[in-house]
Amino acid sequence: MPVFPITFSIHESKIINEIPIKTKIVSSIIPNNTCTYTYNTEEEYYNEYKSSLFALTMKKAGWDCMRHYEIIANGCIPYFIDIEKCPENTLALFPKDLIIKGNNLYEKHKNKKNINELTITEYNECLNLINKLVLYLRNNLTTKKIANYVLEKSNSTNAKNILFLSARTDTDYLRCLILTGFKEIFGAKCHDYPKIEHIYKNEDNYTNLYGRGFTYSKIIDKNERNNDLDITVINDIYKHNYDLIIFGACHRGLPFDDKIVEYILFNYPQNKIILLCGEDIHDCDHKHLNKYNIFIREL
Repeated sequence: MPVFPITFSIHESKIINEIPIKTKIVSSIIPNNTCTYTYNTEEEYYNEYKSSLFALTMKKAGWDCMRHYEIIANGCIPYFIDIEKCPENTLALFPKDLIIKGNNLYEKHKNKKNINELTITEYNECLNLINKLVLYLRNNLTTKKIANYVLEKSNSTNAKNILFLSARTDTDYLRCLILTGFKEIFGAKCHDYPKIEHIYKNEDNYTNLYGRGFTYSKIIDKNERNNDLDITVINDIYKHNYDLIIFGACHRGLPFDDKIVEYILFNYPQNKIILLCGEDIHDCDHKHLNKYNIFIREL
């Protein structure tokens, strides 16, 4: 089966509708410098990017990073260090050409101390690039767009009932974001098992989650899940009540015991099984990997 590149994504509700007024050249948030991670709420965090013309981002453990999307979604230009060194099939869906243009603008303006030092022409040039980045994000990299990309590449656009399996329920950006996109498309017809509680709207405080839960938590209405399906999930698997099964994080273990997992892998059509790998380092030796549609973030 084919291997496809994939990236993170961002929910459409997080993307600005109008470019905010800029008050400074470069954001004070510095990747890997935790002293600059001073924001207690998502709104405060986003406002920092909204007020800035540029923001630094870079490869961390992997090339793909939630910060890239948050910067663009808030109308800010990423200065992406060493983007030219990114492998061709990694960040394959990301607008690398636009990012390189942003890097060139950053180099041109980085030594300016005040936003007023930019001429009107220079400022408008930056705004024009921001518009292109935001439009690209909205048209290609929302959670719903990436979920549809998975369906199209795996020839699964006719799927009606989907089982989305995870071994763990803690933060996994790729799993959480793609599941969000599938819930947008299918609602309760996409059943996450076990329940990924933090993607649903509720009163819980998720600041203990990785990244304080910013951007990926509390998005989906809780009514978009049929909790009764948890009781029948094993019987539903054996009855083939699902026409598409997705393993949301294939390198973080698989749910159920080996007997049930093997039943799925050997009794469902191979083209009706999708594996997602959101790891920073991809392990190509995973058992059964090449038999199914697999989407790999750091390809």
